[in-house]
Amino acid sequence: MGTRGSALSRRQTEAVLAVLRRLHPGIRFEVVVIQTHGDRWAGPLSPASRPGLFVAELERALQEGSIDLAVHSLKDLPTTPTPGLALAAIPPREDPRDALVANAPSLAHLPYGARVGTSSPRRAAQLRAYRKDLEVVPLRGNVDTRIRKVRSGVVDAAILAAAGLVRGGWEQEITERLDPEVMLPAPGQGALALQVREEDIRMRSLVEVLDDPLTRAAVSAERAFLRGLGGGCVVPAAALATCDAGASTLRLRGLVAAPDGSRVVRVERAGPMVCAEEIGRQAAEAVCGLVPTLAS
Repeated sequence: MGTRGSALSRRQTEAVLAVLRRLHPGIRFEVVVIQTHGDRWAGPLSPASRPGLFVAELERALQEGSIDLAVHSLKDLPTTPTPGLALAAIPPREDPRDALVANAPSLAHLPYGARVGTSSPRRAAQLRAYRKDLEVVPLRGNVDTRIRKVRSGVVDAAILAAAGLVRGGWEQEITERLDPEVMLPAPGQGALALQVREEDIRMRSLVEVLDDPLTRAAVSAERAFLRGLGGGCVVPAAALATCDAGASTLRLRGLVAAPDGSRVVRVERAGPMVCAEEIGRQAAEAVCGLVPTLAS
């Protein structure tokens, strides 16, 4: 099992490993830590540079056969499938929302001109649209580092994925889980992806039992929305789909924004869950014509 070396990635992989060991007690699993280019990269993360930044080395190891299974944060995977590789399972999703870690009770209660740390163009654009007075400053590093910078006053607040905070054992640090109407999350946020070689039928059969159809449908719509915008969209983009299992329906909310937050375009589509990708594609078509204008 291949994983990135960050504490969060290791914990996510260990959680998957615990389930696989319980399901397949006669099989020995070994974790292989692989450092990705994204782990070494210290520069800013633009929407165009992010696809593949945190997964390319893991995918190469899969293709070469040095690992048999890669555990990814789904939002890190490019929306275009990698030839020869398959997503064997997408387990049940953790909370997809973004979370505020702050020295104030909520995002609305941050003082005027507060410094909010994030290196995500998506989060930065929505922060600026919500409160123009906030100073959005770059903030990278592992979760511990970013939390420490808030607690020490380097920044007044930071925006992180709620799922990462929960899975990593930092749930008590969450000040507020942000309403998607304020901060729509990244496509696939909160979901894990278990990737294998396409022809490795045995490994696929071992892990596919972890697949959650509702999560797969939701993230398929979100990723189709991003893919419809061009995959490595040059403007901040966000999407969140929710599924009503009883009615077999899916609702998708999508967003594109000007980097400075001066314009935000929202779209919503709904339909049968089995048409998840088509719903995402239609939502992208609805906003696609505005993307060049926003980017300029």
